[in-house]
Amino acid sequence: MRDADPEALPSPPVELADRVKALGLGLGFDLVGVARAEATRETEFLREWLERGYAGEMAYLARRVEERVDPRCLLPGARSIVMVGLVYDPGEQNPPAAARGVVARFAGGEDYHDVLGERLRALGTALEPLVGGPVALRAYVDTGPVQERVFAAYAGLGWIGKNTCLIHPRLGSYLFLGALLTDLALAPDAREPDHCGSCRACLDACPTQAFVAPYVLDATRCISYLTIESRDGVPVELREAFGDLVYGCDICQEVCPWNTRERRSVPADPLGLRARLAPRPEWAAPALAWLLDLREDAWRAATRRTALRRAKYRGLMRNALVAAGNSGDASLAPHVRRHAESVDVLLAEHARWALARLGSA
Repeated sequence: MRDADPEALPSPPVELADRVKALGLGLGFDLVGVARAEATRETEFLREWLERGYAGEMAYLARRVEERVDPRCLLPGARSIVMVGLVYDPGEQNPPAAARGVVARFAGGEDYHDVLGERLRALGTALEPLVGGPVALRAYVDTGPVQERVFAAYAGLGWIGKNTCLIHPRLGSYLFLGALLTDLALAPDAREPDHCGSCRACLDACPTQAFVAPYVLDATRCISYLTIESRDGVPVELREAFGDLVYGCDICQEVCPWNTRERRSVPADPLGLRARLAPRPEWAAPALAWLLDLREDAWRAATRRTALRRAKYRGLMRNALVAAGNSGDASLAPHVRRHAESVDVLLAEHARWALARLGSA
């Protein structure tokens, strides 16, 4: 799709964009900005990233690659993308307790797809009365072929750090993002400069060395990918590096200077959105024995309306077995042993590995 000459197009009125952003803030989002709906150098990089094999099992990323590169292929006539951000509070980063697993902070509460999705759809519904006419829309919260971090950066919501997370200078990187594609011509926001400088804390802290270069992630080595997206076994050479992680990983965010308590602020929560996203007690630091003893029906009840469903029952059991093997706690052996006798070959292999580790401990 050929871009029109920006010099030949009239500048969209700033007032309309400001009113749209005010609506978004009124609906509870912490950040709202506007980006042009167009392909960018960063979205085009997806092609090279896929060719390098960094997507692993995520074959769906290649199936709609043209739409992921250029949002106008997703919504014909799209001119703007309204990007929204919502902070989630990571809480205190306490040392992990013995025989307990660690769940990434975004996942233990109500599913962010639902919480942000309902707000984003409400914003879309409000646009037609705002402009007094029909508006073409597509809303996505981490579910569609939109490179949300890229467009959030173009919308001024922050910059993409060396750990590939979007970072806001005041709010840090613990952010949920949503995208609202529209055919409205809205004035775009200015980009936030990159403030990473010479810092490489995130790159050095990654236990699996998943960053092949600053700003470039090999998902096949990323603990978040391996515990959530992958359906295969965890590579043996990476298992020890998982430590007690059972779903996702926050390490590259935990070490980021922009996420320190002194620098990062958490806004007020008048609509209670952050409260809905806060981890449920059972997922704040789940006991590995409890996790390993879950049957599928109990797992289904415990993960209801959470993002934890993404890993599936089998994936969470696999992850818990790796964490148990790393725990050094021999009292977990009986809980591991039932999986060693499973007809599921993958779980049985991970359980035998864990038992060997516990036995040597």
